[in-house]
Amino acid sequence: MEDAPAFGRVIAIDIRGQVCPASLLITLRKINEIKDDIQKCGARLEVLTDNRDSVGTISEAAFNMGYGVGTEKQDGHYRMVISAAG
Repeated sequence: MEDAPAFGRVIAIDIRGQVCPASLLITLRKINEIKDDIQKCGARLEVLTDNRDSVGTISEAAFNMGYGVGTEKQDGHYRMVISAAG
């Protein structure tokens, strides 16, 4: 049975405690799993990380893949939201 489309849904992953390249690989794997939901259904991927270097690496990779990326620093970690560009 296939999952229902994720119209506007936020899919979250918590990679706090991970460092690059593991944090990048985990995030890229998740992006590839849900890319149709992001591109066709407006789903967003929310990534929580406490590794500042991962923020730049993940943001750059997602941007280069054609996604929009928003980042905000929160209490002790970063919250990144990856969505369809535009």
